[in-house]
Amino acid sequence: MQRMRPVMRKARPGTFKRLIGFMIKNYPGQLAVCLVCIIFSSLSSVIGSTFLRRLIDDCIIPGMESGLEAVLPQMTSILLKMAVIYVLGVLGAGIQSYLFAGITQGSLEKLRNEMFMNMEKLPLRYFDSHLSGDIMSSYTNDIDSIRQFIANSLPNMISAVLAIISVIYTMLTYSVWMSLVVALVMFLMTTITKKFGGASAKYMRQQQESLAKEEGFIQEMIEGQKVVQVFVHEEEAKKDFTVLNEKLFEDGVNANKNGNVLGPILGNVGNIMYVLLAFIGGFLVSLHVNNLTLKGFEPLTIGTIVSFLGMSRMLSQNVGQISMNTSAIAMSLAGADRVFTLIDEEPEKDEGYVTLVNAVKDEEGNIHETEKKTGLWAWKHYHRADDTTTYKELKGDIVMEHVDFGYTRDKQVLYDISLYAKPGQKIAFVGATGAGKTTITNLINRFYDIPDGKIRYDGININKIKKPDLRRSLGIVLQDVNLFTGTVMENIRYGKLDATDEECINAAKLANAHDFISRLPEGYDTMLTNNGSQLSQGQRQLISIARAAVADPPVMILDEATSSIDTRTEALVQKGMDNLMKGRTVFVIAHRLSTVRNSNAIMVLDHGHIIERGTHDDLIAQKGVYYQLYTGAFELE
Repeated sequence: MQRMRPVMRKARPGTFKRLIGFMIKNYPGQLAVCLVCIIFSSLSSVIGSTFLRRLIDDCIIPGMESGLEAVLPQMTSILLKMAVIYVLGVLGAGIQSYLFAGITQGSLEKLRNEMFMNMEKLPLRYFDSHLSGDIMSSYTNDIDSIRQFIANSLPNMISAVLAIISVIYTMLTYSVWMSLVVALVMFLMTTITKKFGGASAKYMRQQQESLAKEEGFIQEMIEGQKVVQVFVHEEEAKKDFTVLNEKLFEDGVNANKNGNVLGPILGNVGNIMYVLLAFIGGFLVSLHVNNLTLKGFEPLTIGTIVSFLGMSRMLSQNVGQISMNTSAIAMSLAGADRVFTLIDEEPEKDEGYVTLVNAVKDEEGNIHETEKKTGLWAWKHYHRADDTTTYKELKGDIVMEHVDFGYTRDKQVLYDISLYAKPGQKIAFVGATGAGKTTITNLINRFYDIPDGKIRYDGININKIKKPDLRRSLGIVLQDVNLFTGTVMENIRYGKLDATDEECINAAKLANAHDFISRLPEGYDTMLTNNGSQLSQGQRQLISIARAAVADPPVMILDEATSSIDTRTEALVQKGMDNLMKGRTVFVIAHRLSTVRNSNAIMVLDHGHIIERGTHDDLIAQKGVYYQLYTGAFELE
């Protein structure tokens, strides 16, 4: 089974900077406070270790010789200072965690908003070339990886880096020789981290991509489960899923294997460093105890070596913290890159400037714009050349002139299409699947822009009309019905959000949907879920037609609107559609030729060309392709 797959890639170089900049832009004050708190929290342990040296050298050892009473005041002072420092560290960690919780969730909310807002502006071409499951993965897995970065990895990394810098500085002031041992071990730990951490980061990114592929496949299977079962495709689906799941398993094992082995290795290297420092430190302490000197070696006190050993343990722990976060950060940045890629996708271009406005006519028949809903619409056309504005009544006069089009540059779909539809006319398109019927209606909606030719709407080039205004003037009923989670009333109102209940009910009556809706358990308040799966295909289509009817547009596009409806229901729907089409310009795409007999003009398409055109009677008289299709000599495929 062939399907589009997302390309696994590393995060772009600027992703980290952009993510940090995004946080600073939205939460500058909170981040500043968090940074101060992290500094307090990180330095408290290091400063506490320096007080430990004073406690041993200035209090405990002298107290063993002269008695505890002599050093008690100084010991109490040091202990109180240590307590204050540790309390400040705990408070800093608590405040930091509290603030980062708000920063994390707030940042995710804003990222999801930006993703969704931009996604709603993307052209249909984007959704034609991207798996819906892959897009969904950006909202779930990639956003969650960013959550891990902001909530855990980022503060832990900052804290660890600050602690390492302060520890190394303090160690150098204690002993250069012992600091040299630490530097050598640190070099070894860095080398190990590069080897295992780099591999873990690579597989973490692959794991993220594999998870997106698997989620996309699962979504396809859920949506097409009926087809899977009808064609007894369960075993093949299991095999396909097993392949994807096995890849996810392998990437997950490799990522966690390299990541998990890093911690124990670094921990044991840290233990080796601890033993070396203890040995060297013990030697230097013996020089101090015995009042000996050795050229090049400075004697150390017991308090110094105890403090130094404590800081070495702290150093190895923080290096391990950074190493363990490396792969997680790589995965988070890969997720952030996918999120920013969706945010950066180029929105659908709209250079139109002609808008649709409510209008009213004065006694002389001149059109004026009004805020009130009058039922009369007009195109508001601003002319830059002479800085004037004109109004033209919306009538539904559509003309296509020599239109060529292809979804890709190397594959043309339509060739030199010319046609016209006067207000109130019904134009039908017939032809085999892939002949270009739906493509023509997609061009009228400006779902795609044409490279050659012109499409005029009431004499205005549709490229000059703003896309939302153009689409507001068009109603469309598709073969594939999409009903959203909500009541029947809400789904009908989707065609016109400010429609009253009465308008929705009248639209349902017009579409012949009122009777069956009234028989539902809660009538118009019946909740629909899972694309209205509790309704029949015909009932879902009737609601779709009612949705178009409530919009009350001057132009209607019916794309195979009755192909999924039984013959009896089709008669009811056809009657409703006939009412709906009165006074409107209508484009009809139909396989059932009986539904287009009363059209003003029928266009027969073949491989992107209009090969015949005329009324039903004219085409029957010609005894061409349409005649053969109608009489059953040919069949539409």
